[in-house]
Amino acid sequence: MARVKGAMMTRKRRKKVLKLAKGYFGAKSKLFKTAKEAVMKSGQYAYIGRKQRKRNFRSLWITRISAACKINGMNYSTFINGLKKANIDLNRKMLSEIAINDPEAFKDLTEKAKAAL
Repeated sequence: MARVKGAMMTRKRRKKVLKLAKGYFGAKSKLFKTAKEAVMKSGQYAYIGRKQRKRNFRSLWITRISAACKINGMNYSTFINGLKKANIDLNRKMLSEIAINDPEAFKDLTEKAKAAL
């Protein structure tokens, strides 16, 4: 059986890592070993960041809803509780959009939440 040399696959693997490390500072974009470490670490940061983005947006929506509730004489927790008791099923993203773009509709929602309590 013929001997298989690994140069082609090694080059391909190294080029792939160096392509991912393009734009990194200094040796991190030029040398394979440091580039591989940097790419692995950046992948970990990206994975964590995708989870954090979801948390950050949810807290932003809650802050917006809370501010709109205070304008209408309610606090956030009683508003959400009232919506659940009134069987109004809207997620926080949509509630925050309503609070920003249509304050009259949000006022109606707060009235329905108050009535359900």
